[in-house]
Amino acid sequence: MTGPKILFFILSAAIVVFSFLSVLDRRILRAAIYLLFVLVAIAGLFYMMNFQFLAAVELILYAGGIVVLIIFSILLTSQIDSKLDLPKLSHLLSGVVVAVGGIVLSVFTFSQFTFKPSAAPALEVNMHTVGRQLLDTQDQGYALPFEVISILLLAALVGTIFIARKSRT
Repeated sequence: MTGPKILFFILSAAIVVFSFLSVLDRRILRAAIYLLFVLVAIAGLFYMMNFQFLAAVELILYAGGIVVLIIFSILLTSQIDSKLDLPKLSHLLSGVVVAVGGIVLSVFTFSQFTFKPSAAPALEVNMHTVGRQLLDTQDQGYALPFEVISILLLAALVGTIFIARKSRT
């Protein structure tokens, strides 16, 4: 087994383990730290696939933005030692049904799609091209995804404050 393959399996195992720990841990701060480990491991996978820009975006926006925002929200509401309540059985069952449905849909979709390498020439990668695509609102632009990410950051902050403040009343 080669070094990159071993590293891939280590990162994949870290993603799976820390994802489960993030979802199953009842302590809010620990769950946020586990989420940080998941996002860093995903950035490592992006880096292994030579998507350095996506790895940097993953680290800056998600690991550096959302998780730090969640941790600051928890610290600002003085809920460091608080534990989440156990979920109701109906919520747990509906979560399992949605997760299994998502897995079935993903496997079905991937099995129906034939993956072929593109014959198109590689795009020129320079700062001007990247900047133009980041600010473009047309087909090849990334302005809309960055706006969606800003809404996601706001939702993460509001959700974290809601969870942290709920046990206080």
